[in-house]
Amino acid sequence: MTAITDFTVKGADGMPVDLSGYVGKVLLIVNTASKCGFTPQYEGLEALYRKFKDRGFAVLAFPCNQFGAQEPGDAAEIANFCTVTYDVTFPLFAKIDVNGAGADPLFDRLKKDAPGLMGSRGIKWNFTKFLVGRDGKTIRRYGPQTTPAAIEADIAELL
Repeated sequence: MTAITDFTVKGADGMPVDLSGYVGKVLLIVNTASKCGFTPQYEGLEALYRKFKDRGFAVLAFPCNQFGAQEPGDAAEIANFCTVTYDVTFPLFAKIDVNGAGADPLFDRLKKDAPGLMGSRGIKWNFTKFLVGRDGKTIRRYGPQTTPAAIEADIAELL
């Protein structure tokens, strides 16, 4: 079985990013949006990142415009918003689709490894979060309403 860290994704600049650079780290992978009711979670995600990054933790954010067109900007606009509004320092990647025929393969894998309620595969909204262990295996999915602070204990346990 392929580890999450075996995938290659697109960086915010459109260039390939090999996730093997995150081998051995605990990851929280999130589909994000700048104009969503859950957007203030950027603050909590940044707090987790700053607290645990020196212990081998990273937040990987993937902007997505599939839910209510709540991420309309281009990469530069998204990065500027995240930096200016929430002082985000964790990696932001290229805008992607997380559902449907054009879904990014990374998210297809995450959904397969950690289905939602009643075994559903689809992502229901922005700020769905996936926790990945140091071995590159998906451990758990958290819904958008689960705050980053509520995940802190699970992350600490893996570190």
